[in-house]
Amino acid sequence: MSNYHLDLDLKELREAFNSGKTKESSWRISQLHGLLHILEDKENDISMALKKDLGKHHVEAYRDEIGTVVKSINNALANLKQWMAAKKTRLPIAAFPSSASLVPEPLGVVLIISSWNFPIGLSLEPLIGALAAGNAVVLKPSELAPTCSSLLAETIRDYLDNSAVKVIEGGSDQGEKLLQYKFDKIFFTGSTHVGRIVMSAAAQHLTPVTLELGGKCPAVVDSFSSSRDNNMAAKRVVWGKFGVCAGQACIGIDYVVTEKKYLFNLIGLLKRYIKQCYGDDPNGSHSICKIINKKHFSRLKTLLDEPSVKSSIVYGGSMDEQSLFIEPTILVDPPLDAAIMTEEIFGPLLPVITLESIEDSVNFISTRPSPLALYAFTENKNLQKRLVSETSSGSIMFNDAILQYAVDTLPFGGVGGSGFGRYHGKYSFDNFSHEKVIVMRSFLIDIWFRYPPWTNQKLQLIKAGFRYDYLSVVLLALGLKRNA
Repeated sequence: MSNYHLDLDLKELREAFNSGKTKESSWRISQLHGLLHILEDKENDISMALKKDLGKHHVEAYRDEIGTVVKSINNALANLKQWMAAKKTRLPIAAFPSSASLVPEPLGVVLIISSWNFPIGLSLEPLIGALAAGNAVVLKPSELAPTCSSLLAETIRDYLDNSAVKVIEGGSDQGEKLLQYKFDKIFFTGSTHVGRIVMSAAAQHLTPVTLELGGKCPAVVDSFSSSRDNNMAAKRVVWGKFGVCAGQACIGIDYVVTEKKYLFNLIGLLKRYIKQCYGDDPNGSHSICKIINKKHFSRLKTLLDEPSVKSSIVYGGSMDEQSLFIEPTILVDPPLDAAIMTEEIFGPLLPVITLESIEDSVNFISTRPSPLALYAFTENKNLQKRLVSETSSGSIMFNDAILQYAVDTLPFGGVGGSGFGRYHGKYSFDNFSHEKVIVMRSFLIDIWFRYPPWTNQKLQLIKAGFRYDYLSVVLLALGLKRNA
């Protein structure tokens, strides 16, 4: 799209916002219903697009990119009136007679840049918050999932208010053009590298940014006293690594940390559940996604081809470039300075790192960059407490993985290098809102010592006032006390 057409689109969006219509609750509700109708009417088309772009099975597509978004929209519709309402706040007695409230207002025209691994879900989840908050929106889907991008452009044009919500497709050049414009908020989901570019561009206009990035999300796997719990933990690790977009998920498990003495049992359980989920020939399974494109396939292949890494493979490792398939692969103790242990893997490769004691996992994790999520499968209460208090991450989940993402009452977001800013549910609404402070004062009472000329008595009154020491204020005012 040329700069001329971008100018026209953004001018129309700004005019739509300035007209005030997006602030009306009726408009917000109608747009949320429009999103709901897209997901209901186009469910089959969405599933087919996800199958074409990523090889997603229709069950996985519904679970991760349709059903969860429908749930989020229904939650927004059910709570929108409450979210939009002014909230009264308490004032000190010294402010009497006054009242104060916090009123959420939309930011303006916002830009959402989404990622390719969940091209529908990661486009619509932030869009729900932006629309619920009353903003005009530009959505820039990822060009790496072209079928989904085209479907979003077509359906949003047909189902939503096109004067206030626009999808702008294109590659990185189009994204760079968009970032030259002034927006009132930018919401970005993607890699750390591109996140830096987005933030740098936003700084030119002092535009606030939410960055949803990633990192290497670890899973600490302890041995349980119960055989059932050991099996359940391994099964959930397999799901948390391979069962969500074949490991191409920022919140998915990146690597496992376990005790050396438990390694043999754990590897056996992981192999069992990989076979149970994907069969003896995972390439023939329809339940695991493909790698998004040849560039990412080559990147993952390079990670494995490093000799010291290849020798650590204990399961899997087969690949088919033509079908962009990589078998679920387990590695044991690859070198910690190898790329597979210093870069986010974002694929179906699972390193298992062994330590002398499971307690050593705390130091192992805390000395590395803060991940988006940390998972720990353990009944050790002391270890749980230490992981909470001595490590940093966007979230911690014990004895399961990824499910926190789907809970509307929990914020989702990173910390440090894994991103900043939070969304989902009310947190999405807040992300795209400004909470305006409203204070109402009366002329009934005036605090005389607030005005010059200054005297020591006024200073003492001010000191007492800041301590909310109202008795001293009275005594000072009456001349019955000299110092606060």
